Amino acid sequence: MVLNYIWIGLILVAFVFVALQSLVTGNIIIWSEVVNSTFSSAKTAFEISLGLTGVLSLWLGLMKVGEKGGVVEMFSRIVNPLFSRLFPGIPKNHPAMGSIFMNISANMLGLDNAATPLGLKAMKEMQSLNKEKDLASDAMIMFLVLNTSGLTLIPISVMMYRAQFGAANPSDIFLPILIATFFSTVAGIVACCIKQKINLFDKVILGTIAGLSFLIFGMMYLFGKMEQTEIAKWSSFISNFLLFTIITGFILSGVIKKINVFDTFIEGAKEGFQTAVTIIPYLVAMLVAIGIFRSSGAMDYVTDGIASLFTIIGAPVDFVEALPTAFMKPLSGSGARGMMVDAINTYGVDSFVARVASTIQGATDTTLYILAVYFGSIGISRTRYAAGVGLFADLIGIIAAIFTAYIFFK
Repeated sequence: MVLNYIWIGLILVAFVFVALQSLVTGNIIIWSEVVNSTFSSAKTAFEISLGLTGVLSLWLGLMKVGEKGGVVEMFSRIVNPLFSRLFPGIPKNHPAMGSIFMNISANMLGLDNAATPLGLKAMKEMQSLNKEKDLASDAMIMFLVLNTSGLTLIPISVMMYRAQFGAANPSDIFLPILIATFFSTVAGIVACCIKQKINLFDKVILGTIAGLSFLIFGMMYLFGKMEQTEIAKWSSFISNFLLFTIITGFILSGVIKKINVFDTFIEGAKEGFQTAVTIIPYLVAMLVAIGIFRSSGAMDYVTDGIASLFTIIGAPVDFVEALPTAFMKPLSGSGARGMMVDAINTYGVDSFVARVASTIQGATDTTLYILAVYFGSIGISRTRYAAGVGLFADLIGIIAAIFTAYIFFK
């Protein structure tokens, strides 16, 4: 229902804005630009789904091997003390626990392509427990919030873009992103626990948050003593080493269990192909609405209005040019990435605006995109409060990103 209102709202606001703009300025070309954006956005949605087909087939095939090889069950036992409290609706040692853990681990390492199919696998497993098949369960919402808050230990993609544009120190946004994404994740968990009446003072939950805090600040200390080039090198190595270790471990688990690894992989890969096809209509609907809103020019006016507001109250405004990335981030990952690249091109890769935009890009994930893809893959139409809590975590992450950028870069 929330996605329905957002979808309609984006299109109607864009229509009103374009109509007023054409009447006041006489610019009738904007109508063709908006219409053209519908075709390009629909094409992009299909291309994204097509691109996901291979990745989904690969990882759902590997997940099937890992599931039959006992790896997923092993992960379920490891994370059960914490996840049994965050996901009380999922039975002990259910396969969903292992898939959830692996998805979150992939997100923390910045492995977006690996995280998505693992997340879709987890949603499918949680749907098997869901009594109302079109209504999001508490477990699904908690999982979505953990995804949308975007906890990232190693922001490889953002550092890669900065390196491509010739940044003096491509990884100088590493620590700011780490801090900002930590705040967004904690905010999302706390908000979701309050909504679901989960005891936040449980010793396991408190101990996990404390341990995570120790891990993050420990990494900040260790990486802070390295040269910037060393940070980028070791971050990339750790991520790819762990990813390939997981792939190899899944295959070896199948060999040890004496299952037919190839046939099992094919079985899971077929599920990946079917899931990719299921996603297409949901992506087309959401990305077309976002494309219309963006091409209408409404985003520029929102940014200018915010800048004027901050000027009136005497607050700094030198971060405002980075806000389009913040506005687009919950809506579209590719759109936010485009906004970040635009800021880098316009103001320079090592400018304050570009660094703020880069920090925002890495601080949270694409909430509405994730809701559309994950819920769409299993036919959930009533998302309850998932969007609200996810957007709240985004807001905290964006605010933390701006404040952190001022601390590190000003």
